[in-house]
Amino acid sequence: MKCFITVILLYLATLPGISSGENLHETRLNSGLRSTEAYSYLLIEKAHKNRAESVLMLNEAAKNSPNLPAVYFELAKTSFSFSSSGIFRSVEYIIEGIDAYSRNFWSSLTLAGSLFFSLIISFVILASIIVTIRFPGDIQLLAHDIAEAKYLLFILVLLVFISIISPFLFLAGMLVLFGMYMKKLDRVVVYIFLAFLVFSPLLFKAASLFVRALSSSEIKAIVEVNESKDSNYAITALRNSDDYASLFSYGLALKREGRYDEAVSVYQKLLQRRPDPRVYVNLGNCYAALKDTEKAIAYYQKALDTKPLASAYYNLSQISREVLDFTKGNEYFKLALKTNRDAVADYRSIYGRNPNRFVADETLSFAELWGLVMSNKVKTSAFGCAVLPPFLISGVAIILTFLFFLLNTVIRSKAYRCKRCSVILCPRCEKHITWGRMCQKCYASMVKMDELEAKERVSKLLSVYEHQKKRRNIMRIFAFLMPGVSQIYAGKILVGVLFLWPFLFFLFIPVANRMLAGAGLLYAHSFFTWAAIFFAAVIYIISNIITTQRIKKGWL
Repeated sequence: MKCFITVILLYLATLPGISSGENLHETRLNSGLRSTEAYSYLLIEKAHKNRAESVLMLNEAAKNSPNLPAVYFELAKTSFSFSSSGIFRSVEYIIEGIDAYSRNFWSSLTLAGSLFFSLIISFVILASIIVTIRFPGDIQLLAHDIAEAKYLLFILVLLVFISIISPFLFLAGMLVLFGMYMKKLDRVVVYIFLAFLVFSPLLFKAASLFVRALSSSEIKAIVEVNESKDSNYAITALRNSDDYASLFSYGLALKREGRYDEAVSVYQKLLQRRPDPRVYVNLGNCYAALKDTEKAIAYYQKALDTKPLASAYYNLSQISREVLDFTKGNEYFKLALKTNRDAVADYRSIYGRNPNRFVADETLSFAELWGLVMSNKVKTSAFGCAVLPPFLISGVAIILTFLFFLLNTVIRSKAYRCKRCSVILCPRCEKHITWGRMCQKCYASMVKMDELEAKERVSKLLSVYEHQKKRRNIMRIFAFLMPGVSQIYAGKILVGVLFLWPFLFFLFIPVANRMLAGAGLLYAHSFFTWAAIFFAAVIYIISNIITTQRIKKGWL
């Protein structure tokens, strides 16, 4: 339903252009706009319903939004066939789609946000699964040790108190307690989670920046102008802004809407702050539109005195030819080609007599847009994951790290389970020597058979068999449900994490894509969505095969 409503809204937004057919693209170019993403998404939706004309529709979508990755991924899917030409053509479109991310800031931002949030959420869920799976068995070991060493009860109470600050610290506390019963190498997982909490203020800061950027009207307006998607929204949203990026974008939006005098005033204000060759170029474009060629040439020259720009040379060549000075026009055009041939080819691809197409505008670079987001001053949010400021989580995590190290260093005699029958053993209360982490009865039933009567030995072996059979059945169920869980249940924590974490990461990418790309725009990161599903499926299958084989051979 949400997808349907979004398509209707896209249709209404692009209705004037659609009604004029082929004039939509030209009309947008005359307004200084090169991308019509709403219309392109609508064409993608229509292409899904009309397979016969899908290629034509998708090519039209690419024409109207040349920097939209989703279009190229859809073309890759539509043009794929099992012939060599079909495969190569599909791969070419995929490469074009990936390359388009370097020209489409909003797509790159939402994709980066999806990967970031998937990484963090999958890691937290991983810790939760470890605690959940290990809890039934390890809590009994902990209870036994508390009965033997009363000071552990105070540590437990301390961890419960700390967990009130944040659910993350509750997980950390449980991992610290259960980590005592992990193998030495498996304890690395606990240290990694504690390190994650130590640096959590930085992660909360990054998450806040992503959320702020995605909800900021100013950033949206700046991106829309500098990527030639819209001007009207920027004129409304940036009217009262005073930072450099906003003023630069506001002036560019005014210029594209034909409000040249207002744009000149904004650019003059920017030049009072600092000289910028790009401002000189755009100021020259305003005067070129006003037919004041002398001032236009003067500002282009000032831009070149500061920094050689292909746009300044190109615009000088255009103005020179306009006043019939073809010799200088050719000279400037050659200098423009020498400075940046790709940029000149881009200018020529949209050439027209309209002021927005006759000369080339300068915009904020892709890196500057990213810098604008990263430098944005936002209040760090804990997103409801802490009742106190995030830096306290970091401080408590450092304390827990030292506590975990001390627990594993000081407490040498910890309870453990017999590896055959899982009965709890403890070096404090067991005076006899055990072999291979087995209880006395299992040891006797396997090695010193003469110590047990035949009936007792057979009974013990049958109980061990039933216990091991039940354990294997549980592991098979866990292997079917999720990769790595069987290994975590069997006590091989690190091996289980190496299967489970990548699986969870890939599994959450489609969810994060759907949340961050915008409601209903299912094709925003379609390639990465399907790639993530594919890799999650591969990990699931490989893990299931390996786990099943190891259970059959008794290695788990």
